[in-house]
Amino acid sequence: MKSHIKSSIKFSLTTAVITFVLAAIFSVISQSLLSDVMWVVGLLIVLFIVLIGVVFDMLGIAATAADEKPFHAMAAEKINGAKEAVRIIRNADRFASFCNDVIGDISGIVSGTATTIVVLQIANMLRQGDGSSAQIALNVFLTSLVAAITVGGKAFGKYFAIHASTNIIFYTGKVVAFLDHRFKIKILSK
Repeated sequence: MKSHIKSSIKFSLTTAVITFVLAAIFSVISQSLLSDVMWVVGLLIVLFIVLIGVVFDMLGIAATAADEKPFHAMAAEKINGAKEAVRIIRNADRFASFCNDVIGDISGIVSGTATTIVVLQIANMLRQGDGSSAQIALNVFLTSLVAAITVGGKAFGKYFAIHASTNIIFYTGKVVAFLDHRFKIKILSK
């Protein structure tokens, strides 16, 4: 029992460090991209960040919903990505934690920050000062819109992940295999 607790603590601390680093990277990239673009492009960047969160949330749910049996037959036939799909399913708790909690939550936080930058850009373009009623209304509207798109997208993604988990994990396994073979990036240990 103690080894499971130690393993869980180690995984949690590693995840926290990875989250810190990735959040910093995503924040720097999004803020540097948003500082030099028009608000329309900024809004598209926000929607792209939301899409990343939705897709990774879907991947995490699919990993927990998928059955590994079909992938054993594919792996026996040496179909590319099948062994990786089995590893994803066998490590579904960690894979889902990374996809849903790390990438999904970072996307939510970064999209909120990016939305604020877009609101400030629009307010400056309209010559509305900080704290003006127009800026507050715009902030409420865009923040609510981004939240609605995020929650609606994740709800649809969850439905799709549960009902198409085999296909989603198979293609995810192919991507993992490609990253492993082509770039020597290990997503999951064997």
